[in-house]
Amino acid sequence: MRDDERFAEAIRRIDEANGEDPRTERSDGTAQARELLFSQRVYDWVRRLVAEPSEELLLAARGHTLRRWMIPRERFPKTTPGYRQWREALAVFHADQAAGILHEVNYSEATITRVRALIHRENWRDDPEGRALEDADCLVFLETKLESYLNEWEEKKTVNILKKTLRKMSPAGKEHAGSLRLSDRCAELLRQAKS
Repeated sequence: MRDDERFAEAIRRIDEANGEDPRTERSDGTAQARELLFSQRVYDWVRRLVAEPSEELLLAARGHTLRRWMIPRERFPKTTPGYRQWREALAVFHADQAAGILHEVNYSEATITRVRALIHRENWRDDPEGRALEDADCLVFLETKLESYLNEWEEKKTVNILKKTLRKMSPAGKEHAGSLRLSDRCAELLRQAKS
């Protein structure tokens, strides 16, 4: 299998797995698997943020939330430590799921190790590709998910979450965040988080 064929097959298998998400979201007038849409959007942002993204970064972008619905938030305490436990369990799970697919299509151990590190956010603050993946993830959250949480979260909590989101982003990521097309309410909360 040629390298480009192997990459295409890995992406196809990741998309197929994420396409099993029972949760759906409307996009372009049709209901689509939520995790599939999210991973495609993060992948698209990575391609916008990085002039020449590595194959490992693109694979990580597409697989960094692989089969997320299989470990629901409800399995962990509704506390800050419970949230962190959930996020850590997800990172390990996503990395394992992606590694399994990459093994199936015969990627090298070096490539799989790098994709795992990106998904698991190892030293991401010091890693330009890790920062790009984090920026892409945050931008998709702001662009497509924030609005859905506004009725669940108090305004103070939302602003605090947005402050934490912005702290994780690079200067370039923050600049892109400022140009997103957001609802008036989301834009105002983001403005408060920046001040």
